[in-house]
Amino acid sequence: MKVGYSKKVLELFMNPKNVGHMEDASVTSLAGSIACGDMIKLYLKINPKTEVIEKITFESYGCAANIATSSVITEMAKGKSVQEAWKISFKDEVEELGGLPKIKYHCAVLSIKGLRLALTKWDVIRGRRPLDEALVEELLKWVMDPHTDKDLVSAGMVKKIRVVGGKRKRVEITLEVPEDDFKEEILSNVEEAFEKLEVEMITKSVEPADVEGPLAEASEKGT
Repeated sequence: MKVGYSKKVLELFMNPKNVGHMEDASVTSLAGSIACGDMIKLYLKINPKTEVIEKITFESYGCAANIATSSVITEMAKGKSVQEAWKISFKDEVEELGGLPKIKYHCAVLSIKGLRLALTKWDVIRGRRPLDEALVEELLKWVMDPHTDKDLVSAGMVKKIRVVGGKRKRVEITLEVPEDDFKEEILSNVEEAFEKLEVEMITKSVEPADVEGPLAEASEKGT
């Protein structure tokens, strides 16, 4: 595998640590897309009293760098407080890996963002950050559109965001999604982006030609 990978990257690719689904996770995050080639899902178990990350696991789809960066970010965050984990940087991660080819930097960025998305959602759960339209847009920026390899916001697929309600929020999202093989993945990833948050999700999808017209489909699910 002659692509400039360090010994540490190859080691973690062959024997990744902290792999797998966590049923009792306090919070999760999803970044990327299988259809786009790289995806990571993180599961964090956080002590509510000390706010220490007691356990963190991942599931990923992608190349050696994607697996290695996902693995190393879990090792770097495990045992740290939420506040300490926020300070883990791209530079720290690359140094921990013993370097990374520039063409694979996006994998490190993806894993760092995955961690920070999970920490952001934890801040919402703890009441330190409001669940508002800005946060919804932030979460949607890390759900990818397989048609363009852009996030849903940059791809122009997010047509409307509305957040209403008191303690239990109602999040309404209108997306412009083509009727093709990617539609189910996109809608599923949107729902996963809000996993573990106390919200009622309503995702409406409309055909590109009918953005101003009647809804083509509406699905409702509480998470």
